[in-house]
Amino acid sequence: MVELKRIYWSRMALRGALLAVTIWLFLTFVSAVIPKAGGDIVSGPSSGIGVVRGLFDGVAATVMLPAVFVVVLTVVAAVTNARDVRRRDLARRFSRQQRREGMARAGGQCEMEAGFRRRCSRPAEHGDHFYPWSKGGSTSLQNFVAACARCNRAKSARIPSPGQQERIERRRRNYVTPDGSVSVGERQPLR
Repeated sequence: MVELKRIYWSRMALRGALLAVTIWLFLTFVSAVIPKAGGDIVSGPSSGIGVVRGLFDGVAATVMLPAVFVVVLTVVAAVTNARDVRRRDLARRFSRQQRREGMARAGGQCEMEAGFRRRCSRPAEHGDHFYPWSKGGSTSLQNFVAACARCNRAKSARIPSPGQQERIERRRRNYVTPDGSVSVGERQPLR
């Protein structure tokens, strides 16, 4: 669980940093383009070229630092995505045995969250990778979550929060046999 928590929060931090730097880039660009009050107005035949050149130089100098941060964060995101691809389990689909055991463990009911953080009451139709397969989640019984079609579509390929993981594990204690495992989420090692 500690690893999944670290992965979730590092991805959220990367997403937030990229958003903040993109806003910073936009604001610096806008502030560089808007003419300053009381600026000198040059008249004459070369004034158009001089204004454009001065505008370009001012924008380039102002936007350089946030642009470098955007590039660095984009490279970090690309490397993270490439590592996820290298983690993917060779088996994409759960085996029949895994589906049978996972559905029996859930009692045929969806294990995902409905409103007010309670367990969904619809019947389970799908076996979902709790930690998404596309992000390196393993195709194992520990990563199997019984889900109805609506919950499966709503979760999509998002990494669930550590809170969601804790709540599923807490709910599983109510319906999993004492000798069964209640832990959820497993990630493939890097190949």
